[in-house]
Amino acid sequence: MSILNAIILGLLQGLTEFLPISSSGHLVLFKDLLGVDNPAVFFIVSVHFGTLLAVLTVFWRLAVNIAVSFFKGIAAGRGASARLKSDRYFKLAVLLIIGSLPAGLLGLLLDRRIELAFSSPTLTAFMLLVTGLILWPTRYAKSTGRQVSYKGSLLIGAAQAFAMLPGISRSGVTISTGLYCGVEADQAVEFSFLLALPAILGATLLKARELLVGPPQSLPLLPIFLGTVAAYLSGYLAIKWLLRIVRRGRLDWFSYYCWAVGLAYLIARR
Repeated sequence: MSILNAIILGLLQGLTEFLPISSSGHLVLFKDLLGVDNPAVFFIVSVHFGTLLAVLTVFWRLAVNIAVSFFKGIAAGRGASARLKSDRYFKLAVLLIIGSLPAGLLGLLLDRRIELAFSSPTLTAFMLLVTGLILWPTRYAKSTGRQVSYKGSLLIGAAQAFAMLPGISRSGVTISTGLYCGVEADQAVEFSFLLALPAILGATLLKARELLVGPPQSLPLLPIFLGTVAAYLSGYLAIKWLLRIVRRGRLDWFSYYCWAVGLAYLIARR
């Protein structure tokens, strides 16, 4: 892999991972249209690590508070239930665990079928159209200033599980679901990206397992490093930009892009 290709792929990974336009959808369609092979497993692991660092950089204070409160809550034993009412961060940790369950269970039960979905560019194009249909009505979503509830975390988690299909944007459907539940915009974005941490970490560990089974003969260290840095920087900027867009109530802007890409592919492949 050349340095230029590594940087371009890293930039695309960071942008499409967090902007509501589906990173998996772009990968499937570009592979089919351009005849591009999958990047090396080690490169995939590295750029995913870059996007993981981007989330932690933006939300590091919140992530640290959640982690500390979670361990304090576990250590409290029987007092954990009382701590749920008094400690916002401990409750948020529990909500994130609840929200992670649907995708985790679906991944275990339908792993093979989900993999098969990635071999269908046509399905991916249609799912991009569905992503647009989910995003567009957010322009009418009215924030009631609510915090994420237990029921809301399960609904957002179900949306994340749906996003395991290529073409369905994880950030798009999780933020949209939060907004439809009346959650305040900043809270919806924060919860979506914090919920991404276990998902990205899980995907990274799965790919890392492949590396252990079949380690590469040689590693192009400079392209991998630059691709990872590119994924980190573009991911960081994408999160910051998306926060501004959601605060302005214009998440629907991305629906037009999803419709354009999905329709363009379907027309090109007729």
